[in-house]
Amino acid sequence: MKLITKFLLSLSMVALIIANAQKFVSVKGNQFQYKNKPYYFVGTNFWYASYLGLEQNPERGIERLKKELDFLKSQNVTNIRVLVAVEGNGKINGVNRVDESYQYEQGKFHEENLKGLDILMNEVSKRKMKVVLFLSNNWEWSGGWLQYLNWNGKIDDQTMKRALNWDELRDFTSQFYSCEACINQYKEQVKRIINRRNTITGRLYKNDNSLMAWEIANEPRPMRPAANEVYKKFISESAAFIKSLDNNHLLTTGSEGEMGTENMDLYKENHQDKNIDYLTIHIWPKNWGWFEKDKMEAGFENAKNKSLDYINKHIQVADELKKPLVLEEFGFPRDQHSFDINSSTKLRDQYYEAIFQLWQNNKNSKGSFGGCSFWAFNGFAKPIPGQIYWKKGDDYMGDPPMEEQGLNGVFTSDQSTWEIIQKYTKP
Repeated sequence: MKLITKFLLSLSMVALIIANAQKFVSVKGNQFQYKNKPYYFVGTNFWYASYLGLEQNPERGIERLKKELDFLKSQNVTNIRVLVAVEGNGKINGVNRVDESYQYEQGKFHEENLKGLDILMNEVSKRKMKVVLFLSNNWEWSGGWLQYLNWNGKIDDQTMKRALNWDELRDFTSQFYSCEACINQYKEQVKRIINRRNTITGRLYKNDNSLMAWEIANEPRPMRPAANEVYKKFISESAAFIKSLDNNHLLTTGSEGEMGTENMDLYKENHQDKNIDYLTIHIWPKNWGWFEKDKMEAGFENAKNKSLDYINKHIQVADELKKPLVLEEFGFPRDQHSFDINSSTKLRDQYYEAIFQLWQNNKNSKGSFGGCSFWAFNGFAKPIPGQIYWKKGDDYMGDPPMEEQGLNGVFTSDQSTWEIIQKYTKP
């Protein structure tokens, strides 16, 4: 009788574990799974969604958030990638960083400034959407690695605030991975976020099934080959740390792929780690010199073909590692490199079509290319005519502060682009 009781108890425990696992997006072989079915998605970068709830004006804040989530849901874009927190305040690398900060001073946190994230997660839950949250940033627009280096005396205030050239930025940022105090402060912020209890729902973040995955950071790069080993150590140790806090949710790096590491072997090693559940890549054809902004039409086919080759190259790595792959950022400017909300998007539409077609073909063959999220969603933002860069008080857009507002972002009014997206998101 005791054996039967123990057996039944064991079965109950197994059933409970399986039932709990089905609440969260998981990985089975080279595919995402959700509720015992393969999970493939077209998503978007909606990084500012966690900040709309902090706006004092409800129309520009929480009401805008609800409208934009409803719009995305109506387009069947139900997976969004979002920034969790900003470190520090003021100018950084010559640009205005996003407000409001979470870690406003070294080791000091405004818990109230995560209320916007709480609001977002509650609204997402109502709409049965999924969220990927990145926990910090390689780049300056939300503080990130430069801010941690500044707090620990590796870069002075004046230098941090002025515009750095590319070599300076690489030299400074690469020091993050060998700065033990910087990494410990990053981990303290991560721990606070993952252990947070949502003030709206009362649910711990680690138990929220609207969350698909945590990301170590947005586009973490070694920046210099000399930092490759400490960078690899950081990725591995951060992954183990995050999984020790939350084993319910998936975890990934936020990497751009080979272009971000400048070393495919290093990219493979990072994503082979047992605590990294899936691979990520980003594609930026203009930034990577695949076309010239004043010769967009002439360079389009080259940009498109290089992009498809880049995806396929990383699909091969994903297949080799037997893990899913997500293209979680890809962007293309408006025609003639315009920032005008009323300008055409003919080339962008063709670019999106090519990428979504590759994703769908891979999906149809049950491949490892699990998701692709375009950069970025501008929603109902109202650009200020004649003003190119963001300043405090402006509407948030998917184009972050250091980029021309309206350059890569997709507005709700971009009808031709949404027609392409709908073609691939319809059930």
